[in-house]
Amino acid sequence: MEAIILAGGLGKRLRSAVPSLPKPMAPIKGTPFLRYLFDYWLSQGIRHFILSVGYKHEVIRAKFGTKYKDIDINYSIENEALGTGGGLLLAIKQLRTKKPFLLLNGDTFFAVNLKNLLQCHKNCKSDMTLSLVEIRQNKRYSGVLLDKYGMIYSIDSPTNSSKNGMANGGVYIIESELFSNYQKQKPKKCSLEEELLPQLLIKKKRIAGFVSKNSFIDIGIPHD
Repeated sequence: MEAIILAGGLGKRLRSAVPSLPKPMAPIKGTPFLRYLFDYWLSQGIRHFILSVGYKHEVIRAKFGTKYKDIDINYSIENEALGTGGGLLLAIKQLRTKKPFLLLNGDTFFAVNLKNLLQCHKNCKSDMTLSLVEIRQNKRYSGVLLDKYGMIYSIDSPTNSSKNGMANGGVYIIESELFSNYQKQKPKKCSLEEELLPQLLIKKKRIAGFVSKNSFIDIGIPHD
C-alpha cells in the first residue's frame, strides 16, 4: 500500500522550538519525527511513501534520500505553498496504483491499526475514511459529527469546535479516483479540511469515521 505524507507546511507555530528545520524533522530524543512515522507505518504494511514537501524540503531529502529500509520515497515538491489540499492534489500524481492509499499529516503520530481502518473503509463502502480521536475542550482540530452508521455528515472548522467530541486525527484512507476531477487542472492553494472535505460532503461522497483510542501525538506547537 502507498502513503502520502503532508510535510510541506511552514511550521510557523513551531519556529521558536525548531528554528532551522521543517516540522517533520523536529528531533524527538535525537531522532527526526518523520522517522517515527516511517517506522510505524512500515510496520503496518506501507511499501511506498510520497512526501508532499515545500519549506526546507532539501533538509528532508538530504536525510532520507529516495529509500528508507528498502522502501521507495518519492518527493512531490511545491514550488509555491499549496496548503494541505493543493499539496495532496499535486502528490496524487505520483501514486503508482489505482488502489486506495493512506494519507498522513507529517506533524502528527496517530497509532491507528491499518488493517482495522481498511476493514472499516470496506464495510462502509467509503470514498474516504477519516481516523478520529476523542478530544476534550477541542479548540485546535476540526470537529466531526457521525450518523448512526458511522458516516460523517458534518465537519466544523477548529474555531467552531470547542466542545468535547471526535476530531480528525490526520490519518485517512482515500480511494484513488476520488479527486480525479481535480486532476484536470493545475493544483491551487487550498485546505483539505476547510475546503476539499466540505466540498466532498456537499457532493454526497461517502466519508466514514473510524474511531481509534490509540496513541495520538501532535507536534504542531512548542508545548506539544
